[in-house]
Amino acid sequence: MDLGIRNKVALVLGGGGGLGRAIATTLSAEGAAVAISDKNEDALEETTAQLQNASLALKWDLADLDAVSGHITTIEDTLGPVDILVNITGGPPPTPVSGQDVALWGEHFRSMVLSVIAISDRVLPGMKERGWGRLVTSASSGVITPIPNLGLSNALRSALVGWSKTLSQEVGRHGITSNVIVPGRIATKRITFLDEAKAKRENRPVADVTADSVSSISVGRYGDPQEYADAVAFLASTRAAYITGSVLRVDGGLIASV
Repeated sequence: MDLGIRNKVALVLGGGGGLGRAIATTLSAEGAAVAISDKNEDALEETTAQLQNASLALKWDLADLDAVSGHITTIEDTLGPVDILVNITGGPPPTPVSGQDVALWGEHFRSMVLSVIAISDRVLPGMKERGWGRLVTSASSGVITPIPNLGLSNALRSALVGWSKTLSQEVGRHGITSNVIVPGRIATKRITFLDEAKAKRENRPVADVTADSVSSISVGRYGDPQEYADAVAFLASTRAAYITGSVLRVDGGLIASV
């Protein structure tokens, strides 16, 4: 299937590893020019080496909102205006939702929510002018079924769901879609970190924690990052023009709710 994104310009936030790397390489394989951002320069280099078309790597701390306009201008000058924006932000530390310092909330609200809004607002005018655009925001299964001890993540990512849905109603007539994609337990360093943290908290072997986690997934395994990336690529395609304001689960049947 031709996704119709050859020569489109994509920006993948958090493209240095895990889900972001899989998404960046998949969009590149489909013919898009891809810009990736990450705080880790080594990770950026590793991803860039796997990209097949024109690319740009930007060392970018998403919490630095003052840097947004300059980074987008660099992308526009190097690759062209952004047609596809994939919003992936790092996860906050595992914590209960109550009793957290307001400064911690503010720090992660800035890097996880305000950054996405600011970057989107910077690229949306150009998308409107061209009559085409795709915004795909990666969240967490916690926005549907809150995950114990991931209080900050559950709350902050849920804010992005409300933002994305509202945005879809504002920009749909301009040929722009805005969707949220929800990973279940995809085999990345983040999931390994969370399993290890839970094992330490509960004084259990990591293998037992992972086995319990896998047992709750209908397909009986963690997902592959490529499976997630393929779903993102479809939402970013011309084929998905009538899908907007949606929340797509890529979870192997993990989430129990209808």
